[in-house]
Amino acid sequence: MSRTSRRGALAAATVALTLTAAACSSSSDPGSSSGPSTSTSGSSAFQAQHKGGTLKLVAHAAAGSFDPQVNYTLQYWQLFQSMYDGLLAFKKVDGQESFTVVPDLATAMPKVTNGGKTYTFTLRKGVTFSNGKALTTDDVVASFQRIFKVSSPTAGTFYNGIVGADACLKTPASCTLSKGVIGDAKASTVTINLTAADPEFEYKLAVPHAVVVPKDSPTKDAGTRPLPSTGPYMAASYDPNGALKLVRNPHFKEWSRQAEPQGYPDAIDYTFGQTVESEVTAIENGQADWMYDAPPADRLNEIGTKYASRAHVNPLTAFWYATLNVNIAPFNNKSARQAINWAVDRSAVVRLYGGTNLASPACTVLPPGFPGHIESCAYTKGGGTTWKAADLAKAKELVKQSGTAGQEVGIVVQDDDVNKSIGQYLQSLLTQLGYKATLKPLSGNIQFTYIQNTKNKVQLALTSWYQDYPAASDFLNVLLSCASYHPGSDSSINISGFCDKGVDAKMQAALKTSQTDKAGADRQWGAIDQTVMAQSPVVPLINPKLIDFTSTRVGNYRFSKQFYMLVGQLWVK
Repeated sequence: MSRTSRRGALAAATVALTLTAAACSSSSDPGSSSGPSTSTSGSSAFQAQHKGGTLKLVAHAAAGSFDPQVNYTLQYWQLFQSMYDGLLAFKKVDGQESFTVVPDLATAMPKVTNGGKTYTFTLRKGVTFSNGKALTTDDVVASFQRIFKVSSPTAGTFYNGIVGADACLKTPASCTLSKGVIGDAKASTVTINLTAADPEFEYKLAVPHAVVVPKDSPTKDAGTRPLPSTGPYMAASYDPNGALKLVRNPHFKEWSRQAEPQGYPDAIDYTFGQTVESEVTAIENGQADWMYDAPPADRLNEIGTKYASRAHVNPLTAFWYATLNVNIAPFNNKSARQAINWAVDRSAVVRLYGGTNLASPACTVLPPGFPGHIESCAYTKGGGTTWKAADLAKAKELVKQSGTAGQEVGIVVQDDDVNKSIGQYLQSLLTQLGYKATLKPLSGNIQFTYIQNTKNKVQLALTSWYQDYPAASDFLNVLLSCASYHPGSDSSINISGFCDKGVDAKMQAALKTSQTDKAGADRQWGAIDQTVMAQSPVVPLINPKLIDFTSTRVGNYRFSKQFYMLVGQLWVK
């Protein structure tokens, strides 16, 4: 699921979660569920005796816009699973099966013709939006147009292969996709035509940016005014400075348990503005049921001993990284960028995050265990395939060669403890290298959009990335392609502004190879990762893990590898 504010999280691989670290945490890592308590499978059938109650969630900050075609954070993508639907969806189950795509608003998987370039869907009948209006093919067509009209963060990477997308990217307001997305109301079909076969297209149709909203939805970011939904829950109110309240969609009737299962809680209250310390205490006392943020390290021993059965540990696929703006000084100089990669002590960042049980040093964009990952470390003292130590002497020499010493560098981070502590470390390091570094902490509610907009002239930012779906392109193509760079937009996920035509051509070649040879494509992506690291537009820092801490009221914990804890499937009664 993409996107930087994707989840800040902590996890310990040890049963006791006994840590010696002295800092909080905030991100994730690859693999499968492990730890003191893992998913409780239970029956797949709906168990009416557990229906009801109010689930109480807490977080330090909200995650900005609640528009499902705009928001690109785990925090809300996780909620959207029980609210919005696309033609396709990832299975709402735990384990490896959660990576499987199934029909959602479509009655079946698409009929694919024309050499993989034409997808035909039959729309499910009887689906109604939370505002009482029936779902139609017009809604589907308008929703695909809207992806471009609202400049969705993935318009230029996920959906740019739709016929007519080029014109929509140039002039979003007049987007029609007249030959790309065609609805037939009589036949209840929607046909999508691509310019070239895309083996990842079904994945792209199953993420929130491709959900269907009413055809009369605003053609700009809906912001804090939630759009009508088709799933089991709808938003009753949203104040990013206070709280979000979800209630049952009175028009929802379960049509597919795999794609969109009925929810258990009657209401979901999400409160913002608490400290992580108070969040832990609230869960221990039964005043809250789950916290989005990572528990602070000084509470992990307590959680791991007194409350071990309520600590659910899951490795994820993600990385924390620093972005280096390649278009403004000093990081428009490659030597200056490479200097930062050489200088960063990844072990120090691991310690600040919470210790070796919670994270490991990262050397590449693609995380370990992910398609295309190669054990390679271009910036470690003495060389090798894994990170060993920083080389400050080499870094200082590169800064000297670049002629950038003495320049000012602003470092933009989120304002929670772990982000600030890592930011303070980076500030100290840049000062040591000869720069005039300043730290700019921002609320997590705005930091992610702020660092994307070129108007803010962000030189260095601390952020993180979590998969949208299990393919290497979801890291490299989404984060570092020319198509993901949109100057002046809050939805420019290529935060470094890195646009290399040669690298872009290699990415397109890898995407083409994946149509017939996935293993061969993964090898290409691994090579692209190393090419990108040589250019150094980002500094991979750590690969983290996640812990979900729940109250005694919560049952039926399910962990989707794709979208993490299935909020709507929790029992609170």
